[in-house]
Amino acid sequence: MIILDGGLGRELEANGAPFRQPEWSALALIEAPDYVRKAHQAFVAAGAQVITTNSYALVPFHIGEVRFRQDARSLLAMSGKLAREAARAALAPVRVAASIPPMFGSYQPQLFRPEPARQMMQLFRDSLDEFADIFLAETYSSLAEARCFLEVFCPNEKPVWLSLTVEDVSPEPGRPRLRSGEMLTEVLNDLLASHIPDAVLFNCSQPEVMADAVRCASSAFSGLSKRPEVGVYANAFPLVDETYAGANEDLHEIRADMTPQAYADFAQRWMAAGASIIGGCCGISPAHLRFLRDRLGG
Repeated sequence: MIILDGGLGRELEANGAPFRQPEWSALALIEAPDYVRKAHQAFVAAGAQVITTNSYALVPFHIGEVRFRQDARSLLAMSGKLAREAARAALAPVRVAASIPPMFGSYQPQLFRPEPARQMMQLFRDSLDEFADIFLAETYSSLAEARCFLEVFCPNEKPVWLSLTVEDVSPEPGRPRLRSGEMLTEVLNDLLASHIPDAVLFNCSQPEVMADAVRCASSAFSGLSKRPEVGVYANAFPLVDETYAGANEDLHEIRADMTPQAYADFAQRWMAAGASIIGGCCGISPAHLRFLRDRLGG
């Protein structure tokens, strides 16, 4: 079992770091990077074996076109440096995953444009390569986004992990879909025909829909000689309608029922379904991770 970290943005907010939309987690990196270092350290202390760089919001959608052109390369390098320092200071081995976010905003596959996305992803790859042990695509909502990521990052001497976000507003039991509406089975079959990532994960969807996604992926990989690992890091949001145009503008509430014990209960179901990588997304804190570590082991 590999344990990932939790939701970095909400951990920054909880600790009093500069935090608002549209900059979101990038604001602490810009104004008070020591908060980012402390957040990484908190997740490491809680048991994370993989921590992600604070690069998720370093796209024009969050920091604006002008700041992206001027500062993206230096901010990306800083995010990598802070994560690497936290990993180096850990008492046990910790790997750094370079977070490669959706280039045009979370939950909004309709905004995707292949060529600009490819250019921005290449900047992420170049800027984070010296700090990263893993390249991790996070919260990808469509086949087009996933295909573009794999084209830019594969082949690679470092592990490449692809994390997809699945429909949780109106899911159909046993038939998971991406937020684009595309069937997960069809997406995985398409991707595996060209590029096979080292791991396929599911993140930033509600815990209740993740076991179906894990079973679907495990089935799709069953005949492969080199099977990708499967992982989950769910969020603690209430249901968010992905058609809502302001999905990245407001700060969503966190579910009161998603306690560390409740989250660990879900994690055990994901393990039973075939997951071997488990962590947390938005709203999953170091307290959740400690409980997860103690329940599941590392």
